[in-house]
Amino acid sequence: MLHSGGGIGGLFLAVALSRYSDIQVDLYEAAERFREIGAGVMIWSRTWEILTSLGLAPDFARVAHAVPDGSTGVGFDFRKSDQPEEGFSFYRFTLPYGCIRFHRAQFLDVLVDHLPCGVAHFGKRLRAYSDEGHGSPIELRFTDGTTEVCDLLVGCDGIKSTIRAQMLEDQVNIGLQEPVKCSEPVWTGTIAYRGLIPVDRLIKPDGTEHRTIATPMMYCGKNKHVVSYSISRGSVVNVVAFASKPEKAASTFEGSWVTDCSRDEMLSCYADWEPEVTELLKSIENPTRWAIHQLCPLSAYVTERVALLGDAAHAMSPHHGAGAGQAIEDAFVLARILGDPHTTLERIPHALLAYQHVRLPMANLVLCSSAECGRLYEFNGAFEGRDDFWMLGEVIGQQWGWLNGTTPEGNVERALRYTESDIKA
Repeated sequence: MLHSGGGIGGLFLAVALSRYSDIQVDLYEAAERFREIGAGVMIWSRTWEILTSLGLAPDFARVAHAVPDGSTGVGFDFRKSDQPEEGFSFYRFTLPYGCIRFHRAQFLDVLVDHLPCGVAHFGKRLRAYSDEGHGSPIELRFTDGTTEVCDLLVGCDGIKSTIRAQMLEDQVNIGLQEPVKCSEPVWTGTIAYRGLIPVDRLIKPDGTEHRTIATPMMYCGKNKHVVSYSISRGSVVNVVAFASKPEKAASTFEGSWVTDCSRDEMLSCYADWEPEVTELLKSIENPTRWAIHQLCPLSAYVTERVALLGDAAHAMSPHHGAGAGQAIEDAFVLARILGDPHTTLERIPHALLAYQHVRLPMANLVLCSSAECGRLYEFNGAFEGRDDFWMLGEVIGQQWGWLNGTTPEGNVERALRYTESDIKA
């Protein structure tokens, strides 16, 4: 099999599949090396369960903000902050393991360290593929003029996925699907200022530490919110400050999605917020500005021999901190299905349907819930026009129910039962 894209989801799939001796894996990455943009990445207990099951947890524990031990921790401390005077906390989301945080590059490095030699191929940007069916291999055509063939193609090529665009277009052309209006990413109407702060800048001369060093914070306000949490063994604080224009949602964003910006631009956006927030933002020296895009929920992730994974399938806004975890869960389920002894080349189409059967509803649920959380954090959505912050906290808490509604292992078992039902039929 072959898959395109060497981000977190693609790398995890390659690592998971490499444990099956009867599956040859080739990973094609457009860049000249593995790299991740962004700074912080967080996962929750269900993703830690996956890392543990594959024996990866000890290596990830060494680069987490702290060693995960299963004790109850803070997911986020929610605080009303959009006023010059001191704000107040209105909800604290707690759960086993809390939120487990990493520097994104360090997280990627652990996966790279577990990737077998010879699997990764760099400088290979996919231009198109051809799937003629009838037992013939899929042909991959790269922008450098080279070609490769494979039995199964998995698109891990991100929010601007080439594979998604062709897969959906091919489905429309042969009459298997209605035209998909939202196959391309849409702007959410939100921009985000990102920055990293060495922890020592957030400690006053008298030793007083900024609250976010110890506690992941969610500073909320009308049409804006600021997320901050420590990473890299607690030595750095990651900050993401969101500013939204709800009326612009689903409009076209003009310009580069990611760009440098001035510190003054960022600070002026939160000039009237409580001191705890302005002190935090003033400590960022070189912010970047990001236009936050997402996909509309897709109705299909697979064809007979092509599958989408991670952001290529369900790129979501970051308000649940779930993008990396959902990509890993995709890869975990898909690898277990493909590695099952009953999955042969002839049964790949049904194996992919089993993957879709389990992962599409779950990932689309998280995608939609994440978008609603972004609205709630900014006093919009179901809370718009109300001022009962304690009730808002309860509503926000309900949005996180997906964390415990199923388990990754339970979803694998459901998928395997789905494949077994086809064998019996």
